[in-house]
Amino acid sequence: MITLALSKGRIFEETLPLLKAAGIEVLEDPETSRKLILPTSKPEVRVVLVRATDVPTYVQYGGADLGVAGRDVLIEHGGAGLYQPLDLRIARCRMSVATRDDFDYAAAVKQGSRIRVATKYTEIARQHFADKGVHVDLIKLYGSMELAPLTGLADAIVDLVSTGSTLKANRLVEVEHIMEISSRLVVNQAALKLKREPLRQLIDAFASATPAA
Repeated sequence: MITLALSKGRIFEETLPLLKAAGIEVLEDPETSRKLILPTSKPEVRVVLVRATDVPTYVQYGGADLGVAGRDVLIEHGGAGLYQPLDLRIARCRMSVATRDDFDYAAAVKQGSRIRVATKYTEIARQHFADKGVHVDLIKLYGSMELAPLTGLADAIVDLVSTGSTLKANRLVEVEHIMEISSRLVVNQAALKLKREPLRQLIDAFASATPAA
């Protein structure tokens, strides 16, 4: 049995064409099914639905043989010990710094300054500002990042941006690009040895179906 860990939403939807290219179709819709383990058209392959942040953990500890996780999740929650054979180039977005449109970010981040930054992505934010030599007080939030600058909780936020429409609707602007984000295929190293042939076939099928850079 091959177990693939996926999270609901965009990653699930954008992984479906890759699975189809491998001759695999998920037989139930995660949005309507209450099941957390979904069968596929191949009896020897199943999909487990987990939180996006839990995908690396399930794969690392053998709860799944492989999974699809965003680059942001792998940096924040650790990709150590995981084989990462493919950038699937799905669920693409960017990690950016954003502030109120009337905030002078350039002046605020001069060498030696200190600003307050709200984010769910503390590791990425810490590294980014450390590389720039900017001192920051990081405030960990789990949702509605846009509220932080609007209420005075923080000077800036570090968050994922796709279209930018949510920022614009809340009078926020992107002031700095940190990195491009897309989803990776991650594989349990022990499973790769024990189930080498079926896993390699799946990885190769994903590679063939992955869009060019």
